[in-house]
Amino acid sequence: MITTDVETGRRRLLALIEDSDVVLPFTGAGISTECGIPDFRSPGGVWTKNAPIDFRDFVARREMRDEAWRRRFVLEEQFGAARPGRGHHALAGLWRAGKAPAVVTQNIDNLHQASGVAAQDVVELHGNTTYALCLSCAARYEIAWVKERFDATGHAPDCACGGHIKTATVSFGQAMPEAEMRRAEELTLRCDLFIAIGSSLVVWPAAGFPLLAKRNGARLVILNRESTEFDEIADLVVHADIGNVLAPLVSH
Repeated sequence: MITTDVETGRRRLLALIEDSDVVLPFTGAGISTECGIPDFRSPGGVWTKNAPIDFRDFVARREMRDEAWRRRFVLEEQFGAARPGRGHHALAGLWRAGKAPAVVTQNIDNLHQASGVAAQDVVELHGNTTYALCLSCAARYEIAWVKERFDATGHAPDCACGGHIKTATVSFGQAMPEAEMRRAEELTLRCDLFIAIGSSLVVWPAAGFPLLAKRNGARLVILNRESTEFDEIADLVVHADIGNVLAPLVSH
């Protein structure tokens, strides 16, 4: 069933959730746009203005590390001011009710944790941009600390161990996090309802999880403004504002 009617989508979604034992939310950038977080891939998004920096270039070239951090600081106002939206709070409610054991996300904005989902139950496939890690020893650094040193020297600082400091995100050309991918697969195989929310479902291997869920017998729901390649196999597709569709779940 494909619908653009919010009320129809809400009713069907609530019925599917109530009829399910294990719900797995899978989120993409669309759930965070109402929070002021930019959608990197859409027309007018960040990557239409600046091509993403490949991980190998970040490691190999100091000027690329400096540029990567300069871009991150430009976005700090958006990330720093962002608060969870209706969709985040709705999914936190499912988690608190015991319906959803975790949330799998492609997002890097930390808003699921801010909405109340325990950090250990947010599976971040693409990492987290609200802090940084040393690529050599994995020491954690706060963004404010990096910026202070960047502003003082004009260059991205290195770790005390000599390693490069990078936001705790997965860049193009960087390996996907094995533990998170493995856990996402386990959760996908356990669920009987998989809800893809705000994802274009074009970025692999993460985009393979809804297909895996469907093939394993779970029902598949897709909530996204635009159509996706998986709409035809989904049990419910709602092309509407995500916050509007999920809003009743905040207090449900």
